[in-house]
Amino acid sequence: MDGPLPRRTRWLAAFVLGVAVVLAIATGVFWEDLRRTALDPKVPFQTYDPPPAPNYGVGAAWWLMPTRPEAPGAADPAVDVFFVSPTVYDGGEDWNAPIDDADSADLFVRRMAPNYVGPFVRVGRIFAPRYRQASLYSLLTLREDAREARRFAYGDVSQAFRTYVARYNRGRPFIIVGVEQGGTLAARLLREEVALDPELRSRLVAAYLPETIVPADAPPIPPCEGPGQTGCLAAWASINTAEFERAQVLLDRALVWTPGGDLENLKGRRPLCFNPILSATTDEPAPARLHRGAANATDLEWGARPAFMARQVSASCEGGVLRVSAPRSSALKRTGSWAERRKVPGYNLFYADLEADAEGRADAFLHR
Repeated sequence: MDGPLPRRTRWLAAFVLGVAVVLAIATGVFWEDLRRTALDPKVPFQTYDPPPAPNYGVGAAWWLMPTRPEAPGAADPAVDVFFVSPTVYDGGEDWNAPIDDADSADLFVRRMAPNYVGPFVRVGRIFAPRYRQASLYSLLTLREDAREARRFAYGDVSQAFRTYVARYNRGRPFIIVGVEQGGTLAARLLREEVALDPELRSRLVAAYLPETIVPADAPPIPPCEGPGQTGCLAAWASINTAEFERAQVLLDRALVWTPGGDLENLKGRRPLCFNPILSATTDEPAPARLHRGAANATDLEWGARPAFMARQVSASCEGGVLRVSAPRSSALKRTGSWAERRKVPGYNLFYADLEADAEGRADAFLHR
């Protein structure tokens, strides 16, 4: 019969176990820092060689565009939608994404387009440019290199919009949509390209900037105060009610554009907060009974309309942040890798609300 282990062996086993426990705890504590470090390009932006610029005169430079972009047909909607994509590129070697990155294309097609372009498909012709977007890492740090990457991305979006206006718009009414990183770029686009051009400004139906911080004291265009208003801005950043204590962290880390085209901290300013359930920029709470419907459209065939899940969430603006209750459906929970959970999720809590809001504003614009 085996006897007890020698004392030295027992001490060695205890030591090894202790080291393993300490390493496990340290890994858990510093896991996020380790993941961020893995995405750091580790080269100053000033010496960085960015990917080649897109040519927006060719279809390959667009995620989505109509089959005949320069010649809308009688069956096409009377409105256009210019969509600026949220983050689809993790980073690692590059500060800014090549427009032909295969993983980014897969994420856009499977997740971003069905969930965030989808609500506007019934409203207008879709124009969604590829652009050398700032990597996920650049959104997780306040370093000057990261700000440079975001300023660089704006150059592409601005050029795409100018090409769209000159070649494809043909004087039609249009909507601008930008989500997360795309929303911050679209906010600058509104200020520098739309608000300063009276003719363009007169044709703007509305702008939607989900998950985007825009200072309430200096919006690029007037906020949408109620349903049916046109030429206005619907912008908000949301946090789940269970994690609302993180709202201050969100505001402390938020970067917004200055009139000179720089990025600066929000510095205690209150953001705009549009409530999609109420179709208004208001602090009035929206009960779940008014919620038209969320949707999880990830992997849905492009153009197919998802099933709506109504009355899933309530929402209210508090301190400039949209506080959203936890949805009941398990299909409306964040999933995926560490990096995927830091991008906009693979569902849209306000899919049906945005679709109805955009249809209402487009109808009001066309019949005013």
